[in-house]
Amino acid sequence: MKKRALRAFVCLAICFTLAGPAYATESGVTVTVNGTAIETGFASQVLNNQTYVSYLPIVSALYPDATAVWANNQAEVTAPGLKLCIKPEAKYIVANGRYLYVPDGVKVDGAHILVPVRTLCQALGATVTWDDATSTITIAAGSGPSASGDSFYNSTDLYWLSRIIYAESGNQSLEGKIAVGNVVLNRVASSLFPNSVYDVIFQRNQFTPASSGSINREPSEDAVIAAKLCLDGANTADNALYFVNPKVSPNSWASRNCTYVATIGAHAFFA
Repeated sequence: MKKRALRAFVCLAICFTLAGPAYATESGVTVTVNGTAIETGFASQVLNNQTYVSYLPIVSALYPDATAVWANNQAEVTAPGLKLCIKPEAKYIVANGRYLYVPDGVKVDGAHILVPVRTLCQALGATVTWDDATSTITIAAGSGPSASGDSFYNSTDLYWLSRIIYAESGNQSLEGKIAVGNVVLNRVASSLFPNSVYDVIFQRNQFTPASSGSINREPSEDAVIAAKLCLDGANTADNALYFVNPKVSPNSWASRNCTYVATIGAHAFFA
C-alpha cells in the first residue's frame, strides 16, 4: 500500500509540475520483464529509431524494493545498489553517478516520464531485445545496476578531458561540448596520435589552451558532464579528428585536407 501511494504521489507531482506535447505512440507493443508481461501504463513511442517507454513500471519489475520520489525537478529512484535520476527534457540520465546519453532528451507525456528503453536497461544492468514478429520488447535482469561513476571514470582522463572541453567549447551547446571531447577520444584511439587523453591534449601545436594555460581553468559543471558522457560513449562528431572555428580559420589545414563531418555550433569537424 505504501509503495502504491508513493507511485501515485510521484505521478501526481509530475502531472502538476510538467506540461508537454502529446507524442504519437506505438500500439500493440508488449513489454516483458523476466518472462512476465507488464503493464507499462503507456504505449511505447519511437523517435529517431529509439523506443521510449515509461520508466517506472520497468524499474519496479526489475527492482521490487525500489522507491521513487519527485525532488530537485526530477524523478529520483533508489534501490539496493541503485540511485537513478531522470530529469524531464535532459539529454542524459544518471545511474549511480554514470551519465548516459539521451540524444533526443527525456520525454514527458501527461504523468509519464519516457526514456529510451535501451538506455534505461543499461542503467539498470538489464538486457533488452526486440522481436519484430510479435512486437515484443523483452527485458531480462542482468548482474545488477551499472557500476558507479567513481569506479568507472578514470579520474585523470576526466580531469583533463573536462578542462579541454571547457577551454575549447565552454560557450557551446552540450552537443558541441561532446563533439570536442569526441575529437580527443578519437585521437586516443587512432594510431596517428598519442594513446592517452593527457598526451593527446598536450601534443605540441595541437590544442591552443594547452600551450596558453587556459586549460587549467576550473571547468563548468556542463563541461564535466559532457566529459562523462563522452567517456560513457556519447558521440556527436562521429570519427572526427579535428575541429576548427571557420570564422577564425576560414582556410584551415583541416578544411583543405580532411573529410568534412559536421558543423555543431561554432565548430566544424573533420576526419
